[in-house]
Amino acid sequence: MPLRNAHDFGKLIRDTRKSSNVTQKELAAACGTGIRFIRELEKGKPTCELEKALLVTTMLGIKLEIASPVMTKE
Repeated sequence: MPLRNAHDFGKLIRDTRKSSNVTQKELAAACGTGIRFIRELEKGKPTCELEKALLVTTMLGIKLEIASPVMTKE
């Protein structure tokens, strides 16, 4: 699933959370964040903290893969 913006990312979080039958409150508690953060993340707020957002994806079992256009040589 290509993510084009923060809104797409938030929808992925919300859809995954709902399909896992987890409430925003439960997810926030599991991640050590506030419910407000989860709400803002799911709404696609572009200034949400990356470290917390990555923790949420881990807790939901979402695997993120990033591809760089630059090839690195070892």
